[in-house]
Amino acid sequence: MAFELPPLPYAKTAFGDLISEDTFNYHHGKHHNAYVSKTNDAIEGTANEGKKLSEVIAAADGGLFNNAAQVWNHSFYWLCLSPEKKEISGELKDRLENAFGSIEDFKAKFKDEAVGHFASGWAWLVLDGDELKITSYHDADSPVAHGVKPLLTLDVWEHAYYLDYQNARPDYVSALLDNAIDWDFVALNLDGDGVSRADQG
Repeated sequence: MAFELPPLPYAKTAFGDLISEDTFNYHHGKHHNAYVSKTNDAIEGTANEGKKLSEVIAAADGGLFNNAAQVWNHSFYWLCLSPEKKEISGELKDRLENAFGSIEDFKAKFKDEAVGHFASGWAWLVLDGDELKITSYHDADSPVAHGVKPLLTLDVWEHAYYLDYQNARPDYVSALLDNAIDWDFVALNLDGDGVSRADQG
């Protein structure tokens, strides 16, 4: 079965000025869709056909890795976003405070990672063993390829924010961290259940 472009879990107009409908049309409708198409073309008739997306990523390199990992990363990214402002609570709040000092310190460190990441890539909050870590990966690279559990990501490729924020990546990162993260989904990922929603196959 071919991989499919997953539908967005909200309307393209749901975020107002934070993320415009035009950005969703290009980012989801064109960029993400192109990664899906190129992945399907690359695996057709090969041993990777019929595998789960994460399995394709684990077995791939070069162009197939780049496209398959971008499918996974984007599918996960959409799930990390919420048009309704949510608060961090419960076990997630406790774990973040224990790891980073406070929620404000966590957001500041995550923003530093996202803004300071040179060129294209992704900023991540991951669970490495039992330790929460903030990191980033270049281009299409993904936690799926490194044996760590993804909890939260922000896309810092320019196509994620340029229409709405031009070259002001810090404004984009702050706007989403403060207003548009689905912290319930991030908390779910501590148990591993949410991660599977980004996988296909």
